[in-house]
Amino acid sequence: MNMDTKTAMQAGKNSNLFLTGAILLANLDFTSIEEYAIKAIIGGLVWMGFKLAGDYAGTKLKSKE
Repeated sequence: MNMDTKTAMQAGKNSNLFLTGAILLANLDFTSIEEYAIKAIIGGLVWMGFKLAGDYAGTKLKSKE
C-alpha cells in the first residue's frame, strides 16, 4: 500500500468514528447528564468534607498523645 491509500483508510476510520459518536451523542438526554453531574459534584464535596474532618480529628488525637 502506498501512503495515499493509508491516509485514505485512516480518514475513513476517523469519519466512521465521528459519525458513530455524533449518532450516540444525538440520542443522549443532556438533562439527566446535567443532574448526574450536579449530584456527583455535591457528593464529591461531601466526601471531601468528611475526609478533611477525619484527617483534622486524627491529627488532633495524635497531638494529644
